[in-house]
Amino acid sequence: MRQNPAETLRRVLPKVREVLHVAGVEMQLTAAVSFLTVLQEESVSIHAYAHSFLQVILLHLEHRDTGVSNAWLETLLSVIEVLPKETLRHEILNPLVSKAQLSQTVQSRLVSCKILGKLTNKFDAHTIKREILPLVKSLCQDVDYEVRSCMCRQLENIAQGIGTELTKSVVLPELIELSRDEGSSVRLAAFETLVNLLDVFDTDDRSQTVLPLVKSFCEKSFKADESILISLSFHFGKLCHGLYGIFTPDQHLRFLEFYKKLCTLGLQQENGHNENQIPPQVLEQEKKYISVRKNCAYNFPAMIVFVDPKNFHMELYSTFFCLCHDPEVPVRYTIAICFYEVSKLLNSGVYLIHKELITLLQDESLEVLDALIDHLPEILELMSTGGESSVQENKLSSLPDLIPALTAAEQRAAASLKWRTHEKLLQKYACLPHIISSDQIYYRFLQRMFTIMMTNNVLPVQKAASRTLCIFLRYNRKQEQRHEVIQKLIEQLGQGKSYWNRLRFLDTCEFIIEIFSKSFFCKYFFIPAIELTHDPVANVRMKLCYLLPKVKSTLKIPADKHLLQQLEMCVRKLLCQEKDKDVLAIVKKTVLELDRMEMSMDAEQLEKEKQQNDGRPMSDKIFEKKRRDTKTPTQSLPKNIPISVPGSSSVTPSTSKEIKKSKLIRSQSFNNQAFHAKYGNLEKCASKSSTAGYTPSVSGLAKTSVLSLIDDSFRTRNASSVPTSFSPSTPLPSTSRGTANSVDPKSSGNKDTQPRKATLKSRKSNP
Repeated sequence: MRQNPAETLRRVLPKVREVLHVAGVEMQLTAAVSFLTVLQEESVSIHAYAHSFLQVILLHLEHRDTGVSNAWLETLLSVIEVLPKETLRHEILNPLVSKAQLSQTVQSRLVSCKILGKLTNKFDAHTIKREILPLVKSLCQDVDYEVRSCMCRQLENIAQGIGTELTKSVVLPELIELSRDEGSSVRLAAFETLVNLLDVFDTDDRSQTVLPLVKSFCEKSFKADESILISLSFHFGKLCHGLYGIFTPDQHLRFLEFYKKLCTLGLQQENGHNENQIPPQVLEQEKKYISVRKNCAYNFPAMIVFVDPKNFHMELYSTFFCLCHDPEVPVRYTIAICFYEVSKLLNSGVYLIHKELITLLQDESLEVLDALIDHLPEILELMSTGGESSVQENKLSSLPDLIPALTAAEQRAAASLKWRTHEKLLQKYACLPHIISSDQIYYRFLQRMFTIMMTNNVLPVQKAASRTLCIFLRYNRKQEQRHEVIQKLIEQLGQGKSYWNRLRFLDTCEFIIEIFSKSFFCKYFFIPAIELTHDPVANVRMKLCYLLPKVKSTLKIPADKHLLQQLEMCVRKLLCQEKDKDVLAIVKKTVLELDRMEMSMDAEQLEKEKQQNDGRPMSDKIFEKKRRDTKTPTQSLPKNIPISVPGSSSVTPSTSKEIKKSKLIRSQSFNNQAFHAKYGNLEKCASKSSTAGYTPSVSGLAKTSVLSLIDDSFRTRNASSVPTSFSPSTPLPSTSRGTANSVDPKSSGNKDTQPRKATLKSRKSNP
């Protein structure tokens, strides 16, 4: 149909019709789905579709297999949505008159019920009243309870199509009669339809007709099948909301007591005997009771509105306590999901459920904890503010058990195999600086984050701990504590013996760039990060290469020229000395990206320099220009407002020309991948840099240094003759770990002993 609809309809579809007469279940199901797909993709016009496909669909609606029949029915119901009114009348509505008769099979009448529910919205009120409603009444009074139940459930759709007046005069009387039906499934369908149509009925109908029916239904529910109780408990909140305005005080109290009774249904029968000794029918009954209590937990926020939040303590607190301590996990899981909604409704009375929060945080089931922590930051914020907009100074002083409960929850999640719950919990703990003091975080949570980063074997969990630790550090205002954490990150991770820790250090650097200011990263983490270009493990060097563009983005010119120089020297070193082909490939891509990056300019400082230059004699300016061309400034300049305006008018002319010239040459060379032999070999490059001196450009990597090194490194590496005499003209500051040559590969490789590429590469290292 996609490729050639005309020929498919002419040649293929007739064959499909023939085959479907004798086709098995699988082919029938496939055909139904295929016909629906053709409709949804609009492969042909609606007129052509109705002419070619509609009769085939109608023919197989009464297939002996229920699954096949339902599949074709779903396709037909979708077709009804788009068919024109005349086609619906002639092809579907008119045949329904005979299909809905008692002489037809039960399956045929069930199909007619569902089609009628769909057709109601497609015709005007006059047609509905004259042609559709008589069929609806007939099917509501069918001799088979399945048909009566099915038609009853379609009355909601029919009511929405015929309007309020016809609903009151036609649908409501049918619902009243069906609510007294001898079949429990019919009564259940009538009850649920009544609840769903509460908004359609006016106040008189609700008070005089619907309310008595609901009261009768509730009174008889304990004597009836438990499935009715399950439905009643599920719809109870909606029912109370719909009838709220017409309850007398006595009726209000009766409905509240009925709800409380449902919340404890089945708990009185707990006797602690072995499940193997309980009869199967009793076990089945207990499962239904659990479903009832679970539905009550689901409706608890609606019941708070029903009693008014200010009456919560007197009316519903004991019920809430029971639901939070229910012996069954599904009940506690559901109340944990609703906990945030309950907290919002209580507002200033949220302190009343402090203990229940601690209870659920300490729940033995991780499913309950997982449900609770979805909105843990919002819950804790409400708890800390007492529902008011102004934050209290004492921050949860009325909840002393919170911190032990949070730490115990994390340890329980860590000890389980459900690492996703553990990851989520660590992510949510990032809210704690807004809830508890820095000292509490420092002494109770920070070291735990370190431990997880160092010892946990699940990468997402480690990253979650790393990011949360960075947020803890961000909001810590005590300098001695801050410096201790920074030192630990650098020494235990960045200079750690395990390559795995060094990889996590780079993850942490990425989070620090995201969370902290650029100057903070440059001050503490820039040098430790780029020194990993010396790392003996290829995976660490590769990960660093991916991070380098973000690292460069933290620099501001001219204040950070000395850091930019060191960054460029590190890249030169990688280009010249890297032996791993995969790392080298990443280096080349990174160089191109670095070269295209726009530098953040420190506009105020540049303006000062420009003014100083403008105020001096011309001879001094020429001398200063020569000095800048031959000497690299390394002094640190004051921090000012950064403005990302590469090549703007505020940049000094010499710097601007240098940036434009070097970027143009590099862009042409890199884009064309033209690494010519004219740049000389590595020995010549090293000789030039040692005699004439190398001065990196402000914007990126200079042509005379990087491009020649790339070209020569290609040729010399292909010739397997990388000179050992080459060394960068400006040495990098070293750390306690030293360079790659001074590191013991046994202590730097593997996760503990042997070098290898962790996840990015397999078993390759550069010892």
